[in-house]
Amino acid sequence: MNAELSRPKWTDSHCHLPEDLDKCLEVLNGAASAGVDRLIDVGTDVSRSRAAIKRAETYENVFATAGVHPHDAEAGIDGLEELLANKSVVAVGECGLDYHYNYSNREAQKISFAEQIKLAHKYDLALVIHSRSAWDDTFDILDAEGIPDRTVFHCFTGGAPEAKKALDRGAFLSFSGIVTFKNAPEVREAAALAPKNRYLIETDSPYLAPIPNRGKPNEPAWVAIVGESLAVTRESSSLVVARETWANASELYKLP
Repeated sequence: MNAELSRPKWTDSHCHLPEDLDKCLEVLNGAASAGVDRLIDVGTDVSRSRAAIKRAETYENVFATAGVHPHDAEAGIDGLEELLANKSVVAVGECGLDYHYNYSNREAQKISFAEQIKLAHKYDLALVIHSRSAWDDTFDILDAEGIPDRTVFHCFTGGAPEAKKALDRGAFLSFSGIVTFKNAPEVREAAALAPKNRYLIETDSPYLAPIPNRGKPNEPAWVAIVGESLAVTRESSSLVVARETWANASELYKLP
């Protein structure tokens, strides 16, 4: 078999690239060496979204999202909509609810989330959801606003019940280095039941480095480690996981 065809080719479907362009290039070169050929650089407020767009315009095979994270919800979403027409933007988000930290009050989080769902509908963009300790309200708001056709729960931290609710609504599930953690059996259970056309893989770098690198700043090059863990969980192979998640990222984000 041709070595190029047998080499896993990965999409890191959710990462936060360094703002420093020299460091960013170093991270991207490391990712490319590890077979990570596409990256989704995720915005978490208007300023960071604008920076992600600039990186996507600068580097090949990097795509941007534009959104306001629940931590920043109290600042509102003014200025976000004007970014969504940029051709490098493939999704709205990450947005959603975080009741674990409550850095923004819950009412502001709900309003910001609902407004960004509306924008995903308006611009026919994918929606990237952050949901932590807020499953009931997350699903309630999605049901009220109508879940966009292309929606992903990034860094999925729920178990089988939450996975089924998300999947029943047509969403994708994206799995991070948490699947390698010993104390996350419920996440692996969710990963095992996700259909082959409805799951993705991510690093969420620089956060959540997978074992054996836990505690270090994460990087997109390590998405393959997550993929290997998912392959074991799904009783599959790294090559199959790479191919399936590549196809799913292409569909979710309408990537070339």
